[in-house]
Amino acid sequence: MELRAISVDDPAAAPRVGPSTRSSRYPWIVFALTFGLLLSDYMSRQVLSAIFPFLKTEWALSDSQLASLSSIVALMVGLLTLPLSLLADRWGRVKSLVLMAVLWSAATLLCAVAGSYEQMLGARFLVGVGEAAYTSVGIAVVLSVFAPRLHATLSGAFMAGGSFGSVIGVALGGVIAVHVSWRWSFAAMAIFGLILVALYRALITERKLAQHAADDLPAVTAAATQAGYRAPVSTLFTNPAVLCAYIGGGLHLFTAGVLLSWLPSFFNRYYDLAPAEAGAMAAVFVLLVGSGMVICGIITDRVGRTDTSRKWTAAIAFCLISLVFLTVGFSVGTGTAQMVLIAIGAFFSGGASGPSAAMVANLTHSSVRASAMGTLAVAYNLLGMALGPFTVGVLADHLGLLRALQLSPLVYLGAIAALIAGKRLYPAGMRKLAALSTDTPHP
Repeated sequence: MELRAISVDDPAAAPRVGPSTRSSRYPWIVFALTFGLLLSDYMSRQVLSAIFPFLKTEWALSDSQLASLSSIVALMVGLLTLPLSLLADRWGRVKSLVLMAVLWSAATLLCAVAGSYEQMLGARFLVGVGEAAYTSVGIAVVLSVFAPRLHATLSGAFMAGGSFGSVIGVALGGVIAVHVSWRWSFAAMAIFGLILVALYRALITERKLAQHAADDLPAVTAAATQAGYRAPVSTLFTNPAVLCAYIGGGLHLFTAGVLLSWLPSFFNRYYDLAPAEAGAMAAVFVLLVGSGMVICGIITDRVGRTDTSRKWTAAIAFCLISLVFLTVGFSVGTGTAQMVLIAIGAFFSGGASGPSAAMVANLTHSSVRASAMGTLAVAYNLLGMALGPFTVGVLADHLGLLRALQLSPLVYLGAIAALIAGKRLYPAGMRKLAALSTDTPHP
């Protein structure tokens, strides 16, 4: 059994208070501020997409170099999410979140003063380090103060926050770049992040989180938590069904990542829109991606209400719809029909995020769930958000951006295959988890 030290910042060490003394508003304050920092995270990450045309002209960069500035962030997130999530569970989640936000905001300021491609790449590297584990640790903080019956809705909304932050970053960044300069686009995102950090540090503490922790946990999980039991980290990788959820969830975001990074350039090059107008147009489509995550999550909860295995089917359906509409959309000529087809495909492009997260949560022990979400985030970034934009950038240098975008939806075939396998393995995976809970040691 794995033991951990208890400090004054450890939620387990703080006194629990009864439901009558818990504020019903505090959990929503936690959600609002944590969600706000998530917006800052993605605003700082995706503002670069609106700046692509300026950097390409000013520094004479290739599409591959532009793609590397975007993918380096997702790459670092993918590599560091799991180890930093494990560290945050032990060191203190609130302190970890504050440190992360300070780092990515400061690094975004460095982007504003970068004088070359190499300096910008270094600053973006630091942005990635700061943002690495924010989503997994942030959602763990949010879920800790809400009853499980709200977890699916909150998870879907939290994941969609990445798209909403991207919308704000791309749209606002493009406007600032045109009217002031691209350097102020980065500076504005950094200032917003630092203001939110100050508010978060003032209002959110480990002790308050513990006092407002939801206490309607299953009996077995509650007993295990009180005993200080933590399931082995190896259980994150020894259940075949959860591995399929990681892979399917990661691959399905390949094309969504492409849309987030390359739609501004697509509209700039093929619709002859100015950078600010292209950024605003792309922001509409990115908003569709985020809205689709929320609505597809709601649909998934409804169809899976009586049979949770149907959530796998919903994820497969969302991937298939996006595959068809985006493939056809990028193949037809420019115009209204293309816009409509791409819009439908974009709406469903991230639709499997909610189902895949729900499956990971269902298939992992509660004591390592934050780390499980961190592992899913690794898959999201390494297989999707990092690999997608970079691959399309490389293909664009050889085949042209349009041809690269036409090929990108084919990755959904791999996601669909993984999700189909996961659905078949799901019953056995649930039995394996039940056996682990039964074997949980008690004091």
